[in-house]
Amino acid sequence: MGELMSEELKFHQVAYVVKDLDTAVKHWADNLGIGPWTVYTLKAPGLRDCIYKGSKTEFSLRHAMAFAGNMQFELVQPLDGPSIFMDQLNTIGEGMIHVGCIVQDHPAAVADFIARGFTPLQSAAGFGAEGDGAFAYFQPPDGISAIVELISPPKVRIKPDYIYPAQEGA
Repeated sequence: MGELMSEELKFHQVAYVVKDLDTAVKHWADNLGIGPWTVYTLKAPGLRDCIYKGSKTEFSLRHAMAFAGNMQFELVQPLDGPSIFMDQLNTIGEGMIHVGCIVQDHPAAVADFIARGFTPLQSAAGFGAEGDGAFAYFQPPDGISAIVELISPPKVRIKPDYIYPAQEGA
């Protein structure tokens, strides 16, 4: 791995694509003890600059995030438009789809991945409450490892759809 990325990549997330987010959240919380889950819907106009396999498009999804120790788990349910999530549901089915890492300089990290032969699959921006935040998914050049997501988290998240299990005092 190049020096730039070996220092900047901080993998912290494993993501799974699911058909029914609400059922999956309940299962992971009730049966696996992971939670609480914070559930969001990402769609236009907040979700912007959407690109899927090199073409501008629109897509929407619901996702939920929870921590188990330092590991963040993400569950993703595609809603509308083309996406890597819909692709997996239509070919392989539910299961692990990507590993994610936070990057400080999203454009530089994206440029580095492309220069090193990673294939861009999907990206979008603007999912934060202040219109910031960006994500980009890549297939590594060897095709062996999972899809990698480069994440620039928003300063402030949008209001969640709900949290499960509900937190006391919330």
